[in-house]
Amino acid sequence: MGVDDYIRLGQVSIQTAIMVSAPVLLFGLAAGLLVSIFQAATQINDAALAFIPKIGAAVVGLVLFGHFMITQISGFTTWVYQQIPSLSP
Repeated sequence: MGVDDYIRLGQVSIQTAIMVSAPVLLFGLAAGLLVSIFQAATQINDAALAFIPKIGAAVVGLVLFGHFMITQISGFTTWVYQQIPSLSP
């Protein structure tokens, strides 16, 4: 296995991590932004008000995109296991 193979493994790993984490992070970002706008408009500064909607948004993201995330992870795992035979000298 050469340097190019290790670089490809790193690229695919980072791509998979981004694809799997993006839905939950984007839902949390959107919820945080909406709560921040609401807090700025009403001048309510409560930490729980910012935290609870983000958790709810993350759960919604997991429910909506859970199948996609599992498919990405299982595809990456299958690809990594298929690369094992090329490790032998």
